[in-house]
Amino acid sequence: QVQLVESGGGLVQPGGSLRLSCAASGSTLDDYAIAWFRQAPGKEREGVSCVSRSDGSLYYVDSVKGRFTISRDNAKNTVYLQMNSLKPEDTAVYYCAARYYQCTTNRYVYKYWGQGTQVTVSS
Repeated sequence: QVQLVESGGGLVQPGGSLRLSCAASGSTLDDYAIAWFRQAPGKEREGVSCVSRSDGSLYYVDSVKGRFTISRDNAKNTVYLQMNSLKPEDTAVYYCAARYYQCTTNRYVYKYWGQGTQVTVSS
């Protein structure tokens, strides 16, 4: 079993950057596919990015391609989401999630979740 803790959220102006961290305990993250989801008020939880367990392949939703970068540091047992050129529509609670198998944007198949971190993009 793995426990996940997100950090790094906050208030940033449009065009700014944030780096979110997803730190794991209880197990090593390289056993899992790790995804970032986000949920804005009144909207469904959306898959944003994922890094697979086996070959390290990456996934990004179209709206963040070229702006967000996911990376895994196995030595620190942490996955990061670097978010650049932030837009007001990126405002949401961001969650990291883990599953044993490959990446998917289906949130219902992720077994482990963090508590979330708020990202607010506003001037």
